[in-house]
Amino acid sequence: MITLDQLEELFASIRDNTDWDLSAPLLWGYFFTADQDEQLTDVIPLLEAQGYAFVDLFIPQLEAGKQEYFVLHMEKAEVHTTASLFARNAELVDFAAQHGLRSYDGMDVGPLA
Repeated sequence: MITLDQLEELFASIRDNTDWDLSAPLLWGYFFTADQDEQLTDVIPLLEAQGYAFVDLFIPQLEAGKQEYFVLHMEKAEVHTTASLFARNAELVDFAAQHGLRSYDGMDVGPLA
């Protein structure tokens, strides 16, 4: 789980290194992993019903000998504070566990296009 301290560092970095307005919607990407792609395709409609948009389902580049797994990338335009993003991450950790996924693997952020 991503800690509140890590999120505070992320928000400080955004303020210091970008011109993004943290009080306006940004495009937040959320990542889930599973051993079977079907596990991830099954949760796409559930996440879409919560306002997330499908971006990609892929196998990441792995070092030789590492076991293959699948990654689901969903995104949502929204405004977050460190506290709200901490709560969202906790919700998504629980979502992944409830649906038998390997993990909720964190998030990224960028400006709206």
